[in-house]
Amino acid sequence: MSSPIDVAAERAATPGCATVAHLNNAGAALPTSATLDTVIAHLRLEAEMGGYEAEAAVRDRMAAVRASAAALLGCDAAEVAVTGSDTEGWTKALWGLLLGGGLPAGRRILVDRIAYDSHYLGLVQASGVAGTTIEAVPSTADGTVDLDALGDALAGGGVALASLTHVGTHRGLVNPVAEATRLCRDAGAVTFVDACQSVGQLPVDVGVIGCDVLTATGRKWLRGPRGTGLVYVRSGFADRLRPIGIDGRSATWDGDDHYELEDGAQRFVVFETPVAVRLGLGTAIDHALDLGMDTVSERVGGLAEGLRGSLSALDGVEVHDGGKVRCGIVTFTVAGRATTEVAAAARAVGVNVSVTERPAARLDLGGSRPDSVVRASPHYYNTVDELDRLVEVVAALAPR
Repeated sequence: MSSPIDVAAERAATPGCATVAHLNNAGAALPTSATLDTVIAHLRLEAEMGGYEAEAAVRDRMAAVRASAAALLGCDAAEVAVTGSDTEGWTKALWGLLLGGGLPAGRRILVDRIAYDSHYLGLVQASGVAGTTIEAVPSTADGTVDLDALGDALAGGGVALASLTHVGTHRGLVNPVAEATRLCRDAGAVTFVDACQSVGQLPVDVGVIGCDVLTATGRKWLRGPRGTGLVYVRSGFADRLRPIGIDGRSATWDGDDHYELEDGAQRFVVFETPVAVRLGLGTAIDHALDLGMDTVSERVGGLAEGLRGSLSALDGVEVHDGGKVRCGIVTFTVAGRATTEVAAAARAVGVNVSVTERPAARLDLGGSRPDSVVRASPHYYNTVDELDRLVEVVAALAPR
């Protein structure tokens, strides 16, 4: 498969490629040597001069991480904050909306059916306090959010929030979030977008999407360290949010019984910051920007489609991704085999895949859909030979 990405060079710059065929990038991708070196170098700096002093010494570099994240998402640096995870940013935004008065009792929250558990659980928890209700918008036959059904739900009125998923963790379809957000915006509903599985493998432009809040993680397709994430908050919208967990970095204590939140997305920033991994995230984002997200998306999508074709050609193997537009997540089952058995067989020959089970995506998995799927997620540094190794494992397990 031809690609403008120098795959050999990317593999040489990725230590893990020498030891494993890593097809679990939707879980946590392999970092480059440069990202690893960035993290270790700052830990050494902290050891040599002290944590506070080391943070002060790299203040400009930390600001550059935000600037790189803004370039990746197509927004201003003031609209993005680095967090500890996708869920951390999303939860702060959700409770910030509630505490800011944006989830009045009796109002409705809409969610699509490929929502991930940590986001949906947050909605359930917040709704229990706010007195709101949660409604799942139907999907089309191929699993994509049904825009007509979304329009009908919005027409019913009283929608305070629409929680939309760009790419689900458990199937490789890409939801039309820009079109969905446009409908929500026209109806006056706030929109949150889960881009945890899309940032780093697909071009994501918040200006095109038009959402109020978007969250992502660093460890997956961006190839950053664990314990990193991003939250985008549209300019002007942050004033409506009062995030939980504030401290002297996110707010100013300006009176005995009063505080003032920082402007924009900086009200999501906390004092205790793991500087080393956030600098590592910056290195990873800059590498993605250097490669170009269109180039990355083309390579990842091509590998995934090739894998779908090879798996679909095997008797007893069913691919479950659906969707008119797909990405780098490939999900499948093997007749007569537990998904955990398939994943274990792959690991036994040095191929990393993962399993997604119904508790992680119970609005979509189960019923006419499987309760559990094997998930393979190739990145641009993977090779066709590595995909073939997985196909060989699956072929050996498939019924004859």
